[in-house]
Amino acid sequence: MFKKKIWFVLMLCVMLIAAGCTSNKNTKENTSEETKHADVLDKDFEQILKDAKGTTVRFYGWGGSDKTNAWIDNYLTENVKKDYDIKVERVGMNIDEVLNIMLNEKQLKVEKGSVDVVWINGENFFTAMKNDLLFGPFTDKLPNFNKYIDKKSPDVQYDFGYPVKGYEAPYGKAQFVMVYDSHHIDKTPVDHQQLLEWAKANPGKFTYPAPPDFTGSAFVRNMIYDIVGYEQFMDMKADEAVVREAIAPAIEYFKELKPYLWKKGVTYPAEAPLLDNMYADGEVWLTMSYNPNSASGAIETGEFPQSTKTFVFDKGTIGNTHFLAIPHNAPNKEGALALINYILNVESQATKYDPATWGDLPVLDQAKLSQEEKDRIASVDLGEATLPGDVLAEHRVPEMPANLVPIIEKIWLEEIPGE
Repeated sequence: MFKKKIWFVLMLCVMLIAAGCTSNKNTKENTSEETKHADVLDKDFEQILKDAKGTTVRFYGWGGSDKTNAWIDNYLTENVKKDYDIKVERVGMNIDEVLNIMLNEKQLKVEKGSVDVVWINGENFFTAMKNDLLFGPFTDKLPNFNKYIDKKSPDVQYDFGYPVKGYEAPYGKAQFVMVYDSHHIDKTPVDHQQLLEWAKANPGKFTYPAPPDFTGSAFVRNMIYDIVGYEQFMDMKADEAVVREAIAPAIEYFKELKPYLWKKGVTYPAEAPLLDNMYADGEVWLTMSYNPNSASGAIETGEFPQSTKTFVFDKGTIGNTHFLAIPHNAPNKEGALALINYILNVESQATKYDPATWGDLPVLDQAKLSQEEKDRIASVDLGEATLPGDVLAEHRVPEMPANLVPIIEKIWLEEIPGE
């Protein structure tokens, strides 16, 4: 009996020591990770630039736009190399694929990851934050963020209704617009009902990309807003039954619209560029974009006919901000901070604003610009198809909270295709 007691005490000691070692190990690992973060954020920006000199930044993001890719590969890459001596390596990839990489590296505890900067927003940022995939808060470390960005703006503080908290920096702004061929369409629809009437009068000449395509999903959300309003969704619980009931009138609308779509709604374009191609070929007379300047850019390159114009619905169209973030295990955090800071300078935002280059709306606060800087932004030729800025601003409505978007896409996929 005495031997058993001694054996029990010895085993207990061993277990306690082992537990203590494990605890110390975990504490050291956690402290090590926190220290690495603190080391970067404790540096002044001049030191960050010095440490980033001669390095490579791997910039991951959607690669589906030739114009966007060209802006990164040409203007951004050349000037960041010239001014900061940093090489930019663009990796074009759908955001869900990038998230999978980041999630896998997190699970495998990869200390030096694959991604330095990621173009992200909406439900993908929500997922990244929920899984502790991002480094930060870092935005206050950026001189151009402090100099040019309105930190109190809801467009900067929230991403699809989710608090940003300094874990991503604004990249550009967007607003949903409808694109049409004025050679075929004299009067544009002002709301969902007139769109339905137009589709009935012109069967087969309209369709939209199937969600979860980003643009197609935005169109679906915009129609939901037009039919049932947007206010109720701003603080809605992410419960499928609740969402399903709220959007039921819109689902019925999509069902009524379906027979008058291209191919009678039996199939939908899988992504927005396919719909643009159909529009360019005259197969449909309407397309759509989350970039209000893109139609002018497509006219400039000869992709769209000269008769192309854009419009918004009377009740408004969805606008949002897209962002740049840094993964928690980015191997070159100094380079990432330098690159994001460069994107927030006036010339970068101005060249990106040009429809011939990209057409992405600037994120700069006009009140913080000098007259010369304001003139530089104002000098950008937006083209004939682009709506005036005040018209867009008057018709801008907030994005749907990020946690509701996948629920809406799921309901649409269950209810609309294949009927």
